[in-house]
Amino acid sequence: MSQPVLQLKDTNIFQDNILILKNVDFEIMPGEFFYLIGKTGSGKSSLLKILYGDLPLTSGLGEVVDFDLPSLKEKQIPFLRRKIGIVFQYFKLLNDRSIHDNLLFVLKATGWKDKTLMDTKINEVLGKVGLQEKGYKMPYQISGGEQQRIAIARAMLNDPELIIADEPTGNLDPKTSMEVMELLNEIHKSGKTILMATHDYSLILKYPQRTFKVENGEVFEVAHQQQNS
Repeated sequence: MSQPVLQLKDTNIFQDNILILKNVDFEIMPGEFFYLIGKTGSGKSSLLKILYGDLPLTSGLGEVVDFDLPSLKEKQIPFLRRKIGIVFQYFKLLNDRSIHDNLLFVLKATGWKDKTLMDTKINEVLGKVGLQEKGYKMPYQISGGEQQRIAIARAMLNDPELIIADEPTGNLDPKTSMEVMELLNEIHKSGKTILMATHDYSLILKYPQRTFKVENGEVFEVAHQQQNS
């Protein structure tokens, strides 16, 4: 039987010594698509930061892509992040270099050395998001939706075991949001495991998946018909 990609048990999440979430229990198996919903400020981002090593886990058990979170050392974080692809709401592209060089920067930072292999990988991920002709452009020369597609391509560079998307449609209009969701669904169908935080309930209704809600300092699974409440 396969192991969970992500597992939290009896986990309390703190930020600046303030308890944000208590008794968090959930797991994600390989190939699942999983929503984390809740209002802005409910603690979704704090939970995600625990998973990619931006906040330490000081209470409870947690494991992500075979890394034990309570014992995670600073020097292990780059290795953890090679196995996780992260898509942020604000794209976080570097405006002083082309799309191709944005992706090249990530590959070099995660230990790639061979230029031919790096170029091949960049072309591959740009092809997956339908932007193989845009590599030469600067981030500010393409639309917000295209920038988010590039951010998704960046998240796939190291063939991650888990993709974490933190409000990936939060800065996009409804039509572009749907296009980004279609792309994430295609990536999921190819076998990727995805955890997506959102407060856009219309997307969840259109693309239903297992859903956990963050509310009043707790995380719990919700049935789809309850999600409008």
